[in-house]
This record gives sequence, C-alpha cells and structure tokens, in this order.
Amino acid sequence: MDLTNQAIIGVDLGGTKIHAARIREGRVEVSVRQNFSANGNEKQVLTEIIEVVNQLNDGSLAAIGIGVPGLVDLNHGLVLDVVNIPSWKNVPLQAQLEQYFEVPVFINNDANCFALGEKYFGHGRQVESLVGLTLGTGMGAGIVINGKLYCGTNCGAGEFGMLPYLNHNYEYYCSGQFFRNVYGLDGHNLFDLAKQGDPQALKIFNEFGHHLGMALTAIFYALAPQMIVLGGSVSKSFPFFEKAMRRTLQKVEYQSALQEMQIVVSNNPETPALGAAVLALQSEKLNVHFDI
Repeated sequence: MDLTNQAIIGVDLGGTKIHAARIREGRVEVSVRQNFSANGNEKQVLTEIIEVVNQLNDGSLAAIGIGVPGLVDLNHGLVLDVVNIPSWKNVPLQAQLEQYFEVPVFINNDANCFALGEKYFGHGRQVESLVGLTLGTGMGAGIVINGKLYCGTNCGAGEFGMLPYLNHNYEYYCSGQFFRNVYGLDGHNLFDLAKQGDPQALKIFNEFGHHLGMALTAIFYALAPQMIVLGGSVSKSFPFFEKAMRRTLQKVEYQSALQEMQIVVSNNPETPALGAAVLALQSEKLNVHFDI
C-alpha cells in the first residue's frame, strides 16, 4: 500500500478526553480533543470515538491506530478491561472500527502508545531502551527494549502503578490521585497555587516528588532503561517536584548506572496520537515501509 498521499489517524483514549490526530508522512496535520462519556454504555463510547475520527477523515484514510487505558488482547483486537470506562468489558473494538471505516485498525495500551511516540518522534529517538511514564488520572508505563515495544501478556507489562507501596500502591501516590486521595485537593488548582509560590502547594508537590522518586527507583532496579520520559497532565508540574524526586533518587545503589539514565519531560502533546499511528506504520498488515 502506497502511503505517500494517504493518512493515518492516531487516537488516544484518555481518562476523560479523546485526542485524535491525522498524521501524514510522520507529521500531524490536524488534531482534535474533546470530552467523552466515560460512564456511558459500550455503544455510546464507540459512537463518540467514531465521531471524532470522522472529524479528521478527509477521504485519504489508510489506517487507524488507537491507544486505550486498559488491557488489550492484541491477537483478537479485544479491549478486555478499561478502568475509567466501566461498560467496556471484552469489547471487539478492532472489528467494530474496521467494519465501519473499512481500513485496518491497530489497538494497544495508551501508555504503550505514548512510549512509541517518544521513541520515534520525541526524546527517545537516540536511545534503544526507554520507559514512557504517564502521570495523569492514573499512572501508566510503556516499555521499549532494544528499540521494540514490550507489551507482555494482554498489554499487562509496565503496570508499575499497581505495585504495592506504603499502604496502597504507586498509582495512589504518583498520579493525580495523590492530590485527591491524600489532601482532597485538585491537582490543577494546586499547580496554579504553586506557580504563585503558595507554601502549602509547594510542600505537597515536594511530597509528591519523593513518592515519584521511589517509583522511579523501582523502575530503575527492574529495567535500568537509558531514559524515562514523563508525560500526562501531572508532568506539567515537573519544576515543582523535580528536586524532591532527584533527592530521593540519590539514595539508589549503583549511582554510576543511575547517572546514565536520563529523566525528561515530554514536550509534544501530540505524542500519544503519534505513537498510536506507529502501531499502523510498523505493521506488516499495511505492507509498507515507512522510515521512522
């Protein structure tokens, strides 16, 4: 299939929003973001995804890539479970979208798509191993080893947020949940207060940085990647928790190895959608070579 004049639409199904982009020759031409009915029934959510894709479909669509925040059976294109969409259990999303759009559809976990986007279009272009860590409604991670995405069984690899930590797990303390669970506050409001120099907000972000440093310690001991790329809404607050995070990392054994691991923040809001497009670009199903 010649993709010279054809487009791929990458879709990132987040905790509360759908982000989709039309991508041609590795560049985002146009993108849209809008809320969706996460508590709606299976058909309603599917309809809203289709509506977003249709906004970008200019008649040159070659394929669709989509990242979802949950477990995926890659062999059958089934979305097995999505935490923030209660109605989605064993949804044949690949078959449903292929039937509607009549183009190949590729599905994976959203954090995996973020990691792919960073590997091929972001900070990770010069490294062979990285972890893309999304800090938003929850905590997700995508793992790239030797230049290839490692998904594990049903895209279950990289769920560092589910590892036990203190009296809960890392996700409880290392995502937007921390601000609500521990302090009953909204992370966006805290960010605004921190920018104004509010002492309490700065103290809370300092505490968050310590917890994140502990999570990064676990990731380092498990994988020792060349790079960890932070993404998601909470990563925008990086200047307010970076010092505490790095201070905690100073307690790690093997400091010489740790110093080889870069920790950076994603600087492209289109990365998850670009990563979803990579799912299609790397597939033999399209029978096309695309130099990324």
